[in-house]
Amino acid sequence: MPKIDCETLEMVKGRYLSSLAAYTKGITDNYVKGAVGDKAGLTQFGVNRAVLEPGAGTSMRHWHVNQDEFVIVVEGTVTLIDDDGEHQLHAGDCAGFKAGDANGHHIINKSDKVATLFEIGTRTETETTYYADHDLMVTKRDGDYHFTRKNGESLPD
Repeated sequence: MPKIDCETLEMVKGRYLSSLAAYTKGITDNYVKGAVGDKAGLTQFGVNRAVLEPGAGTSMRHWHVNQDEFVIVVEGTVTLIDDDGEHQLHAGDCAGFKAGDANGHHIINKSDKVATLFEIGTRTETETTYYADHDLMVTKRDGDYHFTRKNGESLPD
């Protein structure tokens, strides 16, 4: 496999639909990712190179029903926030999240320097993700994502 030059990746800023701004409160507006796994043609798991400016986060606190997640910090210091509290992660530190473990988590850059990490996760045809701090979930079916309340009701406009 040829080397992947991360400096040539298309980097995309932001993570969620603008219609979810009331939930995200801007936490992922400065999340920037490059889909390294897509560049390699991977189909069984995804890999993102994520760059977090100070104050940026990877997502809202969440957990996956079917997908495992793994994070490797390669530069800077970030804060993992989960149901057990806050945990600092430095370059070289890792964290893993087993599918089905209802421990809502996300990573925030609370430092004053840019941080870089790799997010690795299972790719599944279907998925349900729950957001720990909101009455919100997302389901994935046929490649489309559908955000609803946790009971399946539509979100208000």
